[in-house]
Amino acid sequence: MSKRFGKLALLAGAAIVATPAYADTLREALVEAYQTNPTLQAARANQRATDENVPIQKASGLPSVSSTVTQTEFLKQNSTSFFTPNRVLNADVDLGVPIYLGGSVKNGIRAAKERVEAGRADLRGTESAIFSQVVAAYMDVIRNEAIVALSANQVDVLSVNLQATEDRFEIGDLTRTDIAQSQSRLAVSQSDLRSAQANLISARETYIRLVGSAPDDLQPPPPLPGLPDTAQEAVFFALENNPDLIAAKERAEAAGYDVDVAGAGRLPTVSLFTRYNYQNFLGSVPDIPVDPNDPNGPTVPSAQTATGAQAGVRLSIPIFQGGRPAALQRQASARASAAFEQVIAAERDVIAQVRAAYSSWQAANAIIESSRTAVAAAELSLEGTRAENSIGNRTILDVLNAEQELLAARVQLVTARRNAYVAGFSLLAAMGRAEARDLGLDGEGLLYDPTVNFDRVKDKFWDWDRDPDPVAVSTRTVDIPAPDADIPATEATQVESDSGQ
Repeated sequence: MSKRFGKLALLAGAAIVATPAYADTLREALVEAYQTNPTLQAARANQRATDENVPIQKASGLPSVSSTVTQTEFLKQNSTSFFTPNRVLNADVDLGVPIYLGGSVKNGIRAAKERVEAGRADLRGTESAIFSQVVAAYMDVIRNEAIVALSANQVDVLSVNLQATEDRFEIGDLTRTDIAQSQSRLAVSQSDLRSAQANLISARETYIRLVGSAPDDLQPPPPLPGLPDTAQEAVFFALENNPDLIAAKERAEAAGYDVDVAGAGRLPTVSLFTRYNYQNFLGSVPDIPVDPNDPNGPTVPSAQTATGAQAGVRLSIPIFQGGRPAALQRQASARASAAFEQVIAAERDVIAQVRAAYSSWQAANAIIESSRTAVAAAELSLEGTRAENSIGNRTILDVLNAEQELLAARVQLVTARRNAYVAGFSLLAAMGRAEARDLGLDGEGLLYDPTVNFDRVKDKFWDWDRDPDPVAVSTRTVDIPAPDADIPATEATQVESDSGQ
């Protein structure tokens, strides 16, 4: 059944636009959006920023080295000191090695890794959301091109009808009422054509915004893979693979570790330390008299430098901190409770989205079947009404109504095909099956792997390590000409042929 519906979801009758572009097929449009869409590129950059939380947390458990250099000028000497230098240069080097920090580092790293996993799920969700928008924009262009062609053909048909009505009026076969009815329908049809052209331009602009290039000769999309046979089957896959639900679960896990991090503030900490100190009086210490009672007698040079070193173990035991650690832990616990509730909320949303998308997909496919029947019946009705009008058994209004019913049936069929495909893709997205790998885009060899950056940075500890200056990767659309509502003559010929003219 799913394969049958997948075939029914194909949308035919793509029109060609005048502006040049790169994406001719849905696959090409998805690949271009995957590589150049700014929302997707920003999400990847944000994920790289999230990756850095792991080395940031690891840094708290690594040794630290600091150096301090000071030079002091003694502007006024102490009156009780006879050998105070005029200046001194101090240089200190401190090395600290944390041994135990109450588990805050360990749990902080675990929380950061869970949030990295959540960020990857969010990136998957952004990817499928962009693809869903691209598919909808792609199908909107195809649908609106078909509607413009149908509307233009309707204007041509009604123009011919008006001319025929006027000719028959001249010979006294029809009345001015018949002419007025034909003129009214033609004016309404011309207004509908203008609206259809405006909708087509808007759809093309949306396509440009998402894909980064103008649509050109869009081909009918391929059948959607992996559509479920039942709503329950869709829900089952969604609960296992939906990226929003996975992200909520990972954040709940991270929030649990945050509780332990907050509680570590009440525990003792142990660290090793060592310090090296160097002093240089820069020749400002006066020489020391051999005989203190004879300041003008012989002297010996004073030492102008001094060094020292210390090492030890530091144990810090918090006794009372005004209740701050307990408040932080209670706060983290409350946030963890909120995160667990958000998992349930995400699960509810996923179930509702999947069931609604499945229902919309099924309904659109059913509408396709009924619309095909309606088109066939309307075509037969129009043919019979015209024949009966030619012998005087039907009025001009009957013919106009039959033509309007046929147009409405064809527009409904085109719209139903669009809705079926978009609903089917939305269903795949809710199931977690609408990403680049699922759609076979991996053959391009350019899939973005977020684990590559994580593996690159997770163990970095050098303070002066940095990435190149950031630059925008996405393409701009300022140079793309504004789209119009033109469709090729071949499309109008095809519509005219289908309508039996």
